[in-house]
Amino acid sequence: MIKRTFFSVLLMTATVSVCTAGSINNNVWSPNFCGNEPDAPVIKQDNIETYNQSIKAINEWQQAGVVYNTCVVNEANADNALIAKIANEKQNKFRVAVEKIKVDTDAAKAKLDNNK
Repeated sequence: MIKRTFFSVLLMTATVSVCTAGSINNNVWSPNFCGNEPDAPVIKQDNIETYNQSIKAINEWQQAGVVYNTCVVNEANADNALIAKIANEKQNKFRVAVEKIKVDTDAAKAKLDNNK
């Protein structure tokens, strides 16, 4: 399940550059390159003309919202993929260090045992 999820995230972010990922400030994540989140329009009820203008504004807001939210998801996925990659690299570096220490310790012990 984890491999499938990680692979799915990797596929979704394959076209997203790492440099487009968001940032965390004061424990709040924000996308860097999505612009401002569109403000929801107000429905005006004064007359038919203002109502129709409101409907037009809603349609434009929905389109802008889809673009904004797609951008947010792409940046979040890029961050998740980068975090997973870096964490895996650090874990692998630690494993290599542990294995080297084990090999060196075993070699030193064998050398000392042979000198008895």
